[in-house]
Amino acid sequence: MFARNRESETGSSHRRKRQFQVGDRVTTSNNCLGTVVRVDRDEVGDYIVARLDILPGEFAYDPWDLEKI
Repeated sequence: MFARNRESETGSSHRRKRQFQVGDRVTTSNNCLGTVVRVDRDEVGDYIVARLDILPGEFAYDPWDLEKI
């Protein structure tokens, strides 16, 4: 078994795996359920804004911290 380095993986098929759209249902890295409300980019890279089912407000996540359900 080996560790995967995300930065070394390039290619369009890899990028497609982590594409999110507004309305997608997601689970966070700590198993909270929510809905994507915005996909945006800043100087660091892409981030996903999600509204969680259990907490009021919106939270920004790295795409690698979310999974589509």
